[in-house]
Amino acid sequence: MKEISQGDFFIVKALENGVQVIGLTRGMDTKFHHSEKLDQNEMLVVQFTEHTSAIKIKGKAIIESSVGQVRNDQ
Repeated sequence: MKEISQGDFFIVKALENGVQVIGLTRGMDTKFHHSEKLDQNEMLVVQFTEHTSAIKIKGKAIIESSVGQVRNDQ
């Protein structure tokens, strides 16, 4: 089954080794369904889909989207 995009993409750039990007499901029960681990200066392009309703980021990172930039290291 093809997943349908639900909006713009955003970029997560790791500021340290071991940054985790975790996709969470839609529906009655929120569950983890995908996880990526990034090392310093690695980037991941992320997009919400039919199955992904939220994304959790653990570790120091810069998150860039069409509405601006957020840093979680300050």
